[in-house]
Amino acid sequence: QVQLVESGGGLVQAGGSLRLSCAASGRTFRRSTMAWFRQAPGKEREFVAAISWGGGITNYDGSVKGRFTVSRDDAKNTVYLQMNSLIPEDTAVYHCAARIYASMETNPTAYEYWGQGTQVTVSS
Repeated sequence: QVQLVESGGGLVQAGGSLRLSCAASGRTFRRSTMAWFRQAPGKEREFVAAISWGGGITNYDGSVKGRFTVSRDDAKNTVYLQMNSLIPEDTAVYHCAARIYASMETNPTAYEYWGQGTQVTVSS
């Protein structure tokens, strides 16, 4: 079992920055692909970014590429999402997710474990 707890969300003006954190429990974190998804009201959950075991490979949705950076600290069992140049369209609940002993995927149904999410609101 893996438990995921997100933090770091909040209200920010357009052009601002936030850093989200996702703390994971369990011994399998080092062998887990970690991802961030987001869900805005009335919309489906969408892929934002993912990072492989060891952090060597990352993947981003085109809408956030160049603005967001995903990273991980295996010593702290934590994955991060640095979000810069935020725009109102980034407003959503952001969730982290984990796939144990598996490759990166952009489909949310491929992920076994989910956090409760943290709200990010970007004002114009």
